[in-house]
Amino acid sequence: MKLAFFDTHGFDRKAFDQANSMWQHEITYFEPRLRHATAQLAKGFDAVCAFVNDRIDRDTIQLLKQEGIRILALRSAGFNQVDMKAAHEFDLPVVRVPEYSPYAVAEHAVALILTMNRRIHRASNRVRELNFSLDGLVGFDLHGKTVGVIGTGRIGQVFARIMQGFGCQLLAYDAWPKPELSQQLNLRYVPLQELLAQSDIISLHVPLSPETHHMIDEAAFQSMKPSVVLVNTSRGGLVKTSALLQALKSGQIGFAALDVYEEEEGIFFHDMSESGVQDDVLARLTTFPNVLITAHQAFLTHEALANIANTTLSSLRAFEHNEPLVHQVQLRS
Repeated sequence: MKLAFFDTHGFDRKAFDQANSMWQHEITYFEPRLRHATAQLAKGFDAVCAFVNDRIDRDTIQLLKQEGIRILALRSAGFNQVDMKAAHEFDLPVVRVPEYSPYAVAEHAVALILTMNRRIHRASNRVRELNFSLDGLVGFDLHGKTVGVIGTGRIGQVFARIMQGFGCQLLAYDAWPKPELSQQLNLRYVPLQELLAQSDIISLHVPLSPETHHMIDEAAFQSMKPSVVLVNTSRGGLVKTSALLQALKSGQIGFAALDVYEEEEGIFFHDMSESGVQDDVLARLTTFPNVLITAHQAFLTHEALANIANTTLSSLRAFEHNEPLVHQVQLRS
């Protein structure tokens, strides 16, 4: 198949080129993100492959169909960037990568917690400047702390197991609780409000949907402990950024560790060191000493990239041979 890849970077081109030695698709890489203004680049291709910050709305889908695109492949687990009703209307199958490496994302969440708690980034910068003072670097033991896990899918489960290893008490909230986890991990499912009020650390591991959009808002921050550590390695839209800023300014929360940001499109995955960032909210976030931000890199391991590439290309091969699409996204009723 002739495949048009949008919003590509060196790390995923390398992974897909390696994986494609087995699948033998004809791949063309485009740097621009997929949206209505760039969809014409897909003319003459059989399929397009999109990333997390592409904008695949109704007009884009209609244009893709007009250009002859027969299937849309997402090299991500989330699919909130796609108008699924329009995809169904225009008979454009959508496939995704539901599981690439839960370990990659869960381990990154833990890395953010450890870095913030023990001020690793600040300590490293000090030592480079020959400042060996320990003032302002006091952290806390993770052992015995209460960790709230919002979302207990594959990533949430791995994260919970790691935190159990530190000797933490585990609370969880999920729209579909898994009773077996309660026994395996000594984990207790509680209502969201109780989790927010009791947790010393809160980590988000749910997909972005209309139900979860801004689930962490002003009311949620008011319910949290003043010293709470909030971690988000899922989707930026789970957290209402204006509410987060207010909670930081008022001292309502202790730390925020973010791998995602709700307005990251056009910023993350790009070098903005020369041009600067024209986002006042993000710029404000970076000024807080108790905020740590990474640029949507939680998934970025060799294993995850290989799994993304192989799953995506195998789905496209299945479509080419009229085989069942195991990873097709179904329209929600």
